[in-house]
Amino acid sequence: MSTAGSAETQHVKIAVANPTALGLFGLAMVTFVAASQKLEITTGLSFVIVYAIFLGATAQLIACILDFLHENIWGGTVFGAYAFFWYAVATAWMMKMGVFGPELAAACDTKQLGFAFLGYLIFSVMMTLGAMEVSKLIFITMVMIDILLAALALNAFGVAPHTTHVIGAYAELATSLLSFYGASAVVLNTFFGRPFLPVGKPFGIFK
Repeated sequence: MSTAGSAETQHVKIAVANPTALGLFGLAMVTFVAASQKLEITTGLSFVIVYAIFLGATAQLIACILDFLHENIWGGTVFGAYAFFWYAVATAWMMKMGVFGPELAAACDTKQLGFAFLGYLIFSVMMTLGAMEVSKLIFITMVMIDILLAALALNAFGVAPHTTHVIGAYAELATSLLSFYGASAVVLNTFFGRPFLPVGKPFGIFK
């Protein structure tokens, strides 16, 4: 019972399911389609843009919001950062393709993308340290993302274009396959109530 002049504060916690599977699935799909283009199995970026916006960006943004509701600062930050990465990349591709007019297309400087990829690489390396306390699967996935971002940055700066393109392509494909497995593991392990698909325990170095 509250006394006069005092106020009672109630904290309401919203129960939501683990959004990690959705975020990983979004990442898996966009990198799978994008890797097919880098490996020259498919051509063009038109359909890659669709999956970048809806899966790479929007699905991860939803996972980000739900992770923050879970008070998971690592998951929320990572999913949110990569969601906006894909929104930005999709927009950059459309600019280069002339969707927003010839003036913007003509003014595109690929080296600016290089600095963006470099910035994300710095962020990603820091988040990889956190991934060591999530699971071994997530840690390996983050390492593949680090390699991909490093290759993209070097390629944008014109450093060994062919080699960095190939490295980026295979790192992106590996990211996709690991993310498919990770998404499946989160759903099935939770659904079955036991470790149906192993993901590896955290390293336990920092915690």
